[in-house]
Amino acid sequence: MKSTSSLKKAHAQANHIFRELLPAHGLAVRPAQIELCHEMIDAMFLGRVALCDAGVGIGKTHAYLVAGLLWQKYCPRSLPHTLTISTSSVALQDAIIKEYIPFLSEFLQMDGVLNSPVRAIIRKGRERYACDQRLLLRQAAVRDSERVSERRKAALFALDRQIDLDAAAGLSAFDRAQVCVPAGCPHGCTEQHHCRYMDFLADARSADVDIQICNHNYLLADAIRRRQAENPLLKDYHILIVDEAHKLPEAARQMYGKSIPLSELTGLCALLQREHRPLAARRLRAETERFANCLKPGPEQEECEQAFDLTPERKETLNAIIALLRRAARPAGSLTYGTIHQLERTVETLSLFRDRDTKYVLYIHYDQAGEITLNAASRSAAAQLTRDLWQTGRPAVLTSGTLAAGGSFTRIRQRLGLERSSRCREFSAHSPFDYEHHCMLYIPSSQQVKSMDGKDTGQIAAQLRGLLRAAHGHALVLFTSYLFMGEVCEKLRGTVPFPLLEAGRGKQQVVQQFKQLPNAILCAAGPCWEGIDFPGDMVSLLVIVRLPFPTPDPVSEAEREQYPSLHEYISASIVPQMQTKLRQGVGRAIRTETDTCAVAILDSRAAIGGRYHAAVRKELPPCPVTDSLEDVAQFIRARKGPDYFL
Repeated sequence: MKSTSSLKKAHAQANHIFRELLPAHGLAVRPAQIELCHEMIDAMFLGRVALCDAGVGIGKTHAYLVAGLLWQKYCPRSLPHTLTISTSSVALQDAIIKEYIPFLSEFLQMDGVLNSPVRAIIRKGRERYACDQRLLLRQAAVRDSERVSERRKAALFALDRQIDLDAAAGLSAFDRAQVCVPAGCPHGCTEQHHCRYMDFLADARSADVDIQICNHNYLLADAIRRRQAENPLLKDYHILIVDEAHKLPEAARQMYGKSIPLSELTGLCALLQREHRPLAARRLRAETERFANCLKPGPEQEECEQAFDLTPERKETLNAIIALLRRAARPAGSLTYGTIHQLERTVETLSLFRDRDTKYVLYIHYDQAGEITLNAASRSAAAQLTRDLWQTGRPAVLTSGTLAAGGSFTRIRQRLGLERSSRCREFSAHSPFDYEHHCMLYIPSSQQVKSMDGKDTGQIAAQLRGLLRAAHGHALVLFTSYLFMGEVCEKLRGTVPFPLLEAGRGKQQVVQQFKQLPNAILCAAGPCWEGIDFPGDMVSLLVIVRLPFPTPDPVSEAEREQYPSLHEYISASIVPQMQTKLRQGVGRAIRTETDTCAVAILDSRAAIGGRYHAAVRKELPPCPVTDSLEDVAQFIRARKGPDYFL
């Protein structure tokens, strides 16, 4: 009876907050946001797992924070009070702790909903914090060095004021590795009685922490430790909120799998040298070089993933490396705990490849920098998520702008291990934006695309020139391939009267440059498909050059084996992945109530009569559709002010 009464009070107070309190402080009343919050409150009080697909502009962060704070206010005292929020991006974590929580905390206190400020803390892995002892040693080493820049020195000495390595601007990757908290604290540490990292951990577990925020990998690391009856990483909690939940399956693939870059083996050689094992280091270096030669890609390969084939030569070198590492770990007393742990972990990972462990999909990743990484992806990541998160009985809210694909939650339930969960509920909150008037969709007609070859850079460049002139620049052009993007940009450069920027791999600073130019064109791939805001007139034309189908890799090939036919695999797995990515990309177009944008899709498969036209339309907001460039130009002229065209 008490829980029913508490639930009713929480619902009533949520209505008051969203309909009266927040509008008094400048926020619009959004019925879909209120409905979303009520769904989340029900999940928390009734012990459900809620999958909440929230369209652009809904305000899902305020929805789940209000729901969580009201649960805390009315929850039974016997339950752990702390909320856990897991996200994929650091940017969202920073926004939650620096913007959303302080805003709600202040106004909910003023209104009497809360009696005290909300205290939140971000939890990260130990490698993201400075070890006081190692920091002192590194500072001493660089203090009088002329080879270390003043900027690097300043970054190191800034850590005297705070130990979060992410907050130290200018800190090099090498210095991070030198000063971070090690896997095992050394015996006889000179700073053990006033260690700031240990103080931070004690503070993070204190009773007055209301909300702890972490990333998906840290959440799963904590869940794994709890299952194995080890000390948990997070403070005990009852409510779990997973934002950017579409990224949780990929985090599970990482956490339940294993990987080892060859550079890590080289690092072990240096580590053994420092631990006074020169002979072991020399032999390991020789075998590592031999193993690297066995794994070298062909001359035509750039960045790619390849199934791991255990050739006789690879097996021989793996056996030699594993034997060397095992011998190096003995006698254990002469090595530090951290070194022993690293040796054992490396042996465990390499053994999966030597033994061709069938519980994993084994493959090699080659990156553009020449790094070779052995990866073992778990075949049962979804089942492991079920065991470690959903079977605990904790209520959970999972939300994202792209949980559903084609209006269905089937694919995400499968990937999250929630296919058969009786506790799981689904809810969709559609975007409040007026797409009918603020958006136009341009898709070339079947006649137009008959002569087009999606791989012909000249034809794509010609299409883009017409669109860019119709929209007067202000464009984001999204590609699925950096190589193809570079070829198209080469043909566009000097042929359009607007600044043309190319966000190549690892050049995300170009995005900031684009934001500062009045009518530029940004050609981008990779990270720009999601998680970046381009509000206002900045992006008034969004172009999807090709439908974002996933690139085949060894993991997807292994999944394909589970389906009776290729058609069923494409329908159940490939198309939903494309739809999710497409929705993320189109979400860059309109970010506020007043934004207006034309969206163009140049892939012939999306045209009327094209193979994936229906699948594409299901993911796009309801808006006028045209195949005329003049319609696009007229749409822009009708919705933009005079300053737009200057």
